[in-house]
Amino acid sequence: MKFLAAVLFTWLSCVHAFATDIPSRIEISYDVKTDIGEGEIKEAMDITHTKQGLSYIINSEAQATGMFKLLEPNVIIRRSEGIITKKGLRPTRTYEKRGKNEPNLAVFDWEKHMVTLQHNGQEVHEKLPADGIDRLSLSYNFIFTPLPKHHLDRYVINGQGLGLSHYKITKEILDTPIGKMETMVLTRQEEKRSKLKRKLWLALNNHMLPVRIVSVEENGREIDKIVTRINISYQADH
Repeated sequence: MKFLAAVLFTWLSCVHAFATDIPSRIEISYDVKTDIGEGEIKEAMDITHTKQGLSYIINSEAQATGMFKLLEPNVIIRRSEGIITKKGLRPTRTYEKRGKNEPNLAVFDWEKHMVTLQHNGQEVHEKLPADGIDRLSLSYNFIFTPLPKHHLDRYVINGQGLGLSHYKITKEILDTPIGKMETMVLTRQEEKRSKLKRKLWLALNNHMLPVRIVSVEENGREIDKIVTRINISYQADH
């Protein structure tokens, strides 16, 4: 009985520490530079404690700034929601909307191992791998699970499809508008002729938050976003 009581006490202590160490809300602002103008992105991640465990919602809003806003007035809204597991984030629904265009949706059915993708008025069903994740959730995933030492392979889903991404992991000191940061860098390994590019810097001493992301999208647009503000709340939900 004493042994069982000791085990139970240890388990409860671990759960309590885990709950109190996890932020309840994370807010990040970024400056964005592209090949055709500048902008800003504001993101917020809300983490909720429920009877079933932890759930999350990530909201991201991007818009042009300065003179570029006259040419590109549309706002890009992204949203991802799901649950938090021992292996990291498991999305249940993602959403992306650019201006007045029809949104791209992805709905994850983990029981049937299927993902439903809606893009340009078309609906596609694809097999969902056990480690499938959307791009927005991947950026915040390593708050909750350890990052591998050298390489990372994940099936990443966006509004248009599902593909296996290979990342090389390195270390770098990053100079940002809010100070120098020790970061882990994820560089996606692309085929030689591919125009695509994606590189993420995760802050080692700040919950592995994404503090810089550089990418070249399918349309050839170059995007470089870097952190300008971080606000973290630890107030527990009631």
